[in-house]
Amino acid sequence: MSSVASIGSFRFPFSVNRLALKLSGVVTLATALTVAVLPSASLGAAAGAGLGVGAVAYAAAHYWLQRRLQRVRRILRGIRRHTFEDLTPPTGATDDELGLLLREVYRTGQTLENEIQELKEREHYRREFIGNVSHELKTPIFSAQGFAETLLDGALNDEEVNRTFLQKILNNVTRLENLARDLSAITKIETGEMEMSSEDFGLAEMFEEVRDSLELKAEENDVTLQFDRAEDLPVVYGDRSRIRRVLVNLADNAIKYNEAGGTVKLGARSTADDTVRISVEDDGIGIPPDHLPRLTERFYRVDKSRSRNQGGTGLGLAIVKHILAAHDRELRVDSTPGEGSTFSFTLPTTPFSSLEPA
Repeated sequence: MSSVASIGSFRFPFSVNRLALKLSGVVTLATALTVAVLPSASLGAAAGAGLGVGAVAYAAAHYWLQRRLQRVRRILRGIRRHTFEDLTPPTGATDDELGLLLREVYRTGQTLENEIQELKEREHYRREFIGNVSHELKTPIFSAQGFAETLLDGALNDEEVNRTFLQKILNNVTRLENLARDLSAITKIETGEMEMSSEDFGLAEMFEEVRDSLELKAEENDVTLQFDRAEDLPVVYGDRSRIRRVLVNLADNAIKYNEAGGTVKLGARSTADDTVRISVEDDGIGIPPDHLPRLTERFYRVDKSRSRNQGGTGLGLAIVKHILAAHDRELRVDSTPGEGSTFSFTLPTTPFSSLEPA
């Protein structure tokens, strides 16, 4: 396909590398003037020499510049249009100025492609997050509203149902309070607003605190809380209040998804690498393997109806994951459907350097 190029008011009916033409024009003029000052040179010889050298200069400049300039244009056009199909590493010489420019343009395209992809993922997460929050809010709000309207329509004077309805309203309000609390916590952790501290503490006392927090719930669900820890455990380091929340969340889940007559065991054992492995084990319903990779996602539920009926917010394990990540630790999950699950993590027995001291 032919094209028309122009310089000034003159138009060429074919493709012209205008930068190479300008460079060759300068070379042509310089060569012609140089030859013209020679004593034996004629005007024609000067012109011929200038044109010849200029043609060579044009061909060389066209060869060295054209392909790489077109490459830069394609990349920049793709960046402008947010299309990155032509974004491939530059080949050939890259040790001259144009080669370095091409490489920088390529790197810029890579950076922008990654940032645009990240923005798309964040937008997808934002929509999904808002949808999940809206869904979680609707159920308790509509339930509380329905019970209140029923009371106002006359059930308030019925002593057989009014206290029951008021208790259900209170349960739904408590669920909203828990959701607001967990949303606030996970937002603070993710944005870095929740500062972590580091101190040494013993696990025996913390296990007792977890028992005190969940003993009533365990009794209501006919689940036995047990401890399995070595007597000579060393102290561990971390943010004590946050680690306590991790244990409470894990034990609460273990109780919630257990069967009547089941057992939840909190364990702690020293390891060979100067850490203590802490575990929460249950003999409940277990978790199917296909659910394990998504357990710590926000609002993800293995048993949706059971979790909501017991007041779960769907954020407990997400909070656990973020708190452990702030301690440079990971949550490990081992589970067999019908046999139970074990959630475990480790804490160091020496000061944790990446956390600020308490």
